[in-house]
Amino acid sequence: MTKDVFTTIPDEEVVFAFEKLMKHKISALPVMEDDEIVGIVTATDLGYNLILDKYELGTKVFEVMVQDITSVKPDDSLFHAICAMEENAPSSNIVNQLPVLDNGKLVGILSDGDIIKAIKDLEPCRE
Repeated sequence: MTKDVFTTIPDEEVVFAFEKLMKHKISALPVMEDDEIVGIVTATDLGYNLILDKYELGTKVFEVMVQDITSVKPDDSLFHAICAMEENAPSSNIVNQLPVLDNGKLVGILSDGDIIKAIKDLEPCRE
């Protein structure tokens, strides 16, 4: 998991949250309020809707964030995380980022890229 997590707040404008995602080359921002996670926004969702001009000027993160958050605990297995990504996704997709919560507090984020790296470390790629 990534421990240094970039976050946003509910009142941030969508365009600035998207800018943060692009600047830091990350795919999701947990939405935090009073040290509690209240939602998540993704680069895919924000970018797609910004390109289609679906947001009005000044649209706030709280208006578009996903509130039904799938998360894992720091001691959950990699297999458990993969299952959570599959089981909690709409239709035949997967959830690409899982906030890692320890007693309800955000301690990291686990991405599909983190999982690929962990699996690769178990057995190096053949050349």
